[in-house]
Amino acid sequence: MRLCIELKKYMPQNNMRENLNIEIIYALPHEQILLRMQVPMGCTVTAAIQMSGILNKYPAIDLAVNKLGIFGKLVKPDTILREQDRIEIYRPLLADPKETRRQRTQTGKVMKKGGGEISA
Repeated sequence: MRLCIELKKYMPQNNMRENLNIEIIYALPHEQILLRMQVPMGCTVTAAIQMSGILNKYPAIDLAVNKLGIFGKLVKPDTILREQDRIEIYRPLLADPKETRRQRTQTGKVMKKGGGEISA
């Protein structure tokens, strides 16, 4: 306990960082992009994405359409970043997962009954 008190004397009084280390992730079917960068304290998710230059390299990213997350949890574009945050830019789904599963299930049932096409 005393050691902790003694060490506090030697620690700088202003130990606030001016910059945060963050990552930005964007995945395409055949390419994954990982950008590591530093942003100022108080930076938002949208501001960090704009500073990264990823919007210029991948014009398909539309921040009004694409959902954003930090470590797999959806966040709003105006969320303030913290040290070591990983911003994830999600692409829109090509197919509704519920509908795809429903179609697979129906196909499986037809095949179990003998296969072949269903006549209307």
